[in-house]
Amino acid sequence: MLEKIPVLKCCTKCNLPETYETIEFDTKGVCNICRSAEARDDNTDWGERKKLLDALIEKHRGKAAYDLIIPFSGGKDSTFQLLYLMREYKIKPLVVRFNHGFMRDTIAENNLRTFKKLGVDVIDFQPNWHVVKKLMLESFKRKTDFCWHCHTGIYSYPLRVALMYQVPLVFWGEAQADITGYYDHLNDEIEYEDDKKFNMIRTLGITAEDMHDMINTPEDPVDVRDLTPYTFPPVKDLMKMRYCSVPLGSFIPWDYKNNTEEIKRELGWRADQLEGVPDELNPHGEKIECFMQGTRDYIKYIKRGYSRVAQISAFDVRSGRLSTEDAVKLGAEFDGQKPPSLEIFLEYMGLTEEEFNTIVKPMAIPPYDHKFDAKGDAVKTWDFDKFYREDNRPK
Repeated sequence: MLEKIPVLKCCTKCNLPETYETIEFDTKGVCNICRSAEARDDNTDWGERKKLLDALIEKHRGKAAYDLIIPFSGGKDSTFQLLYLMREYKIKPLVVRFNHGFMRDTIAENNLRTFKKLGVDVIDFQPNWHVVKKLMLESFKRKTDFCWHCHTGIYSYPLRVALMYQVPLVFWGEAQADITGYYDHLNDEIEYEDDKKFNMIRTLGITAEDMHDMINTPEDPVDVRDLTPYTFPPVKDLMKMRYCSVPLGSFIPWDYKNNTEEIKRELGWRADQLEGVPDELNPHGEKIECFMQGTRDYIKYIKRGYSRVAQISAFDVRSGRLSTEDAVKLGAEFDGQKPPSLEIFLEYMGLTEEEFNTIVKPMAIPPYDHKFDAKGDAVKTWDFDKFYREDNRPK
């Protein structure tokens, strides 16, 4: 039997470690996320859920300029939700894409092909890059997570558009209960993407108002309006509109590999390499829409001792596609490799690697204790040289 990650207690089924956020273990050593997945598969009446979905769609059909809003990144989940809802219900959606600033060429091509094949109206919003960099640096220094602008913008901006167009129905992709212990399938409940979830999961405990106070200085002022895209809309206005913001994964079985095969077959969607993840583990194109994903995963490894390979493997174990032993082996070999994109991140932030390490290392979750340079470097993706670089990059 292969040894698991040293020191850390791991789920005896999926191998996620004790440092995984919201994880708990039962007396058999199986984690709450695995148990939630079992409850989903054993207890959920998907036929009844589909009837609820049918009724929800019909309730909102033709009542506004659009039947519903679909937030869209171009990744496998949002592409599938758009395909599924248009194919099954012949709806008129408004697709809303919040461009976080790190979209890759493959995703841009996928998006264009998808939009043309399906025939949809699209709003594509790209926020002020100067402000984005300030937000990244501030959230990285305070929370060692530079994705605050992405977490908040992806979820708040589409709801702002929904309010603007008075379209109360908003559909997201997979349910959070498939990923985290913040929600679960044990009580057979419909999950909602509301202000409670936004404040608990998306903001990292920092509101847009707080963030403005942090980054606005007399020497380099930031207009408070530049924080509007990251601000959850007034709840009273959403309630007046009787909004309903839900993940499609609460209504239909969500199998990300089968979903990916569908969008490949019907839309010509293409997967791509993911920094630090072996191609054979990621044929479905997990997280390929962001060229900073490798650096974000590396930070997670420094703090928690696991990363993207462990998460993908855990999904595959729960779906019966991978053995626990193989999950252990893959994590030991690939998780924690230093990503080439770290060089670009440091350039954006004006930091040295030593400063980066000094910021991240103290945030490690006990009992994990990271050893730098122990895992070597990840291989560059084919499009690494196409990633945006600042004009002052080293020659």
